[in-house]
This record gives sequence, structure tokens and C-alpha cells, in this order.
Amino acid sequence: MGKGKTDPAAKRGNAVGNVFRTIGVTFKEGDWKTRISYIILGFGELLRGQWLKGIALMLCEVGFIAYILKVGKKYLPKFTTLGTEVTKKVSRKTVYGDNSFLILLFGLLSIFVIIFFIVLWYVNIEENRAEEEILKEGKKLPSNKKVLLSLFDSNFDKTLLAIPVIGVFVFTVLPIVFMICVAFTNYDKNHQAPTNLFTWVGFENFKNLVTFGSSGFGTTFFKVLGWTLVWAFFATFIDYFLGLAVAMLINKKGIKFKKLWRTILVVTIAVPQFVSLLYVMKMFANDGLINGYLLKWGWIKQAIPFWTNPMLARITIIVINIWIGIPYMMLIATGLLMNIPEDLYESARIDGANGLQMFKSITLPYMLFVTGPFLLTQFTGNLNNFNVIYLLTQGQPQSMKLVEKAGSTDLLVTWLYKMTVNNTNYRMAAVIGIMVFAVTAVVSLVVYNMLPSVRDEEGFQ
Repeated sequence: MGKGKTDPAAKRGNAVGNVFRTIGVTFKEGDWKTRISYIILGFGELLRGQWLKGIALMLCEVGFIAYILKVGKKYLPKFTTLGTEVTKKVSRKTVYGDNSFLILLFGLLSIFVIIFFIVLWYVNIEENRAEEEILKEGKKLPSNKKVLLSLFDSNFDKTLLAIPVIGVFVFTVLPIVFMICVAFTNYDKNHQAPTNLFTWVGFENFKNLVTFGSSGFGTTFFKVLGWTLVWAFFATFIDYFLGLAVAMLINKKGIKFKKLWRTILVVTIAVPQFVSLLYVMKMFANDGLINGYLLKWGWIKQAIPFWTNPMLARITIIVINIWIGIPYMMLIATGLLMNIPEDLYESARIDGANGLQMFKSITLPYMLFVTGPFLLTQFTGNLNNFNVIYLLTQGQPQSMKLVEKAGSTDLLVTWLYKMTVNNTNYRMAAVIGIMVFAVTAVVSLVVYNMLPSVRDEEGFQ
């Protein structure tokens, strides 16, 4: 390892060591008020006149103890098994046993509460240490009024972020961790709490996901994953380049009624996607307008299977998505094209460059540099594009070779939805959810580091 470089693992080790060192040194060198604060949070602050901090810390400790005695004590001991007492009938009376769902949920919540309390306990120790150092230097501690006012001044960022952080934890972090935990259980239609308990099964579900054969999900998973990546690629780049082409065409000198063409394209954005996609789905049905008029005019002898032929259904979806996606890109590209210095084009023309060469050397590099992050956002969004797929085909046509009612046009996200809502196979749905995150994260990180705006930040400055 070269000089000046520190191993990240060593940094983490030093940080943990500093925490324990602070705890030990503070207890050893601190006064009796500080030492009692190791047991009764806020005790030292109260005796030093910092009653605002002291009462807040004490209330947190009281709340923690109350929660553990009322909730944590009930669910934490059963967290390792997720319950053993089954609901049963005694005579004519139903005697309810354990509820694996509640045990998992409140067990996780209890673990987070304990972690939060440990962090708060350490903050309490640091506060006591800081107050002692201030007093040893002969200085006065800040008044309670000053501490209160700091919440709206120097510490206003903490006050402002308190509620959003709690909201993110309750509505984002906790559900995500819960979903991850479900992936390690056998929670499905045969194990529904409180009637039937579910329990931990380790990596069995992940093994099942990549197992090929009639008993595994491997064939279905890789087919759906492959189509998901193909769909995201075409849905992103076809819309991108066609939208750019339309914007350049409309902005071209000599084109009349520019506002009219832009308005016509923007209409597709104004109409709710839910309505337009369902209407288009009916248009391309076997008995829809498209097949109806083609049969009437004698152009075809039988209805074209837009939604029943797997390959044709996929192509139709990609084509329809062009109609939806081009207007967004056209609007973005229109504004950006106007910002490209005209001097660059004039210089290129003087040097004898034609339109294709100017597009390749000036327009495209500039657009890719500016819209690179947007392109990545579109790609990751298309990986999870539930609306277009589900409203057009519901993942159909069905295939006997695919398990859990997966269809030939299903993305990972629509397949996950089916397993959750239709089949109540929560354990495999959770595994698919984790895989969706993994695929999206890997693709995003790889593509992000390839973007011109990341590799060459000053390229167009």
C-alpha cells in the first residue's frame, strides 16, 4: 500500500476504536454526574442547569423503556423463529397463536429502536464530556434559552430535517428492510399469518430463483430479465434519437408552423397515459380498429396477432412507446439545441463540413454531454416501467414454459406485481424486488461512470 493512502477497513476500525475509547475515557475521567448519565440519560445535563437537553434525553429513555416493555418484550424473543404457537380451535373457540407478520414487523422496529437508543446514549456521553471541558476552561455553559433558539438558528438544519428523516425511515427504510427480510422466509399463500406461520429459510429462495428445471425459477427469471434489459435499451435510445431528430427537424430554418408541430406532439403528454394506453391496447386487439380496417380493405385475410404473438407483442410495445416518449425528448432537445453556439456551426461550414459531419462532431457530443444524466434516468425508469407494459398487455401472452404466470412481455417489475397480488407468493416477490434493485443499481453505476459529463466535466465549459 502506497504512502498517504489509508485502507477503508482500517479507517472504519479506527472510527469504532475512537468510539469505545471516548466511552472509556469519559467514564474514567468524568465526574459523578457524567457517570450516572451512563445509566440515566440527561442526569448530568440537568444538574449542570441544562434542563432542556436533560429533560429531552430523559424522555427519550423513558419512551425507550416503555416501548421495550410493551412491544419489544413481546416480539423480540420470537424474532429468531417468527413464532411457534399456531392458531387453533379449542371446542368452538378460536385461540389465536403467534402472528409471524407482526413478529417480523415489530421485531425489526424494535431492533431499529434499540440502535437509535444506542446512538442517543453515545450522544449523551459526548454532551457530558463537552460540558465538562467547557466548565474546566472556566467558561459558562450556554443558557437554555440560547439552546432553544439555536434550534431555529445555527441548528435549524437539524430541526428542519427531523420530520423528513423520520418520514423516510418509517415509509422507506423500514419497508425496504422488511421486504429484504421476507426474501429469507417462506411467506407465501400456504404460510399466511395468523392461521399458518412462516419462518426463516435462509438463502433457499435465492437458490430457487437461479435453479433451472420444473421446480426452479431460473428459466423464467433469466428470460424476463433479458426482455427487461432489451426493452429498456430500445425504449430509451430509440425515443432519445428520434426525439432529437424531430427537434432538429422542427428547429431547422425554413420550417413553417413550428408551434403547431410542437403542440401536436405535446398533446400526447397532455392526455393521461392511463387513458391513452388502454385505448391503444383496444385499437390493436384482434377485433380492434387496426385489424378491423385492414380486414375491411382486404389488405389481410386474418387478424394480425399484435397481442397474442410473443415477438410481435414486444415489437408493438416498443413502437407504441415511441409515440409516448418522443414528445418528452423533443421538448428537452429543443431548448438545448438553441443553446449550442452558432459560431461552431459557422466555423464547421467554412471548413467544408456537411450536415452529417456537424451532427456527429458538434450536435451529438453536446447533447450527450448535457443529457447524459437524463438518459441514465430514462433507462433506469424504463427498467421499472410498469404502466406501459401492464396497461397494454398485462404481461401477455402467457407461456407454459414460464412459472408463476409470467408472460412473454412481463418485465421484472410486472412479474413481481403478479406474484404479489395474484399469487400471494410474497417470498419470491421479495427476492425479485431485491434483484430489480441489484440490476438497476449495477446498470446505473456502470453507465454513470461512462457518461461524458462525468468523465470530462470541463469538456464543454
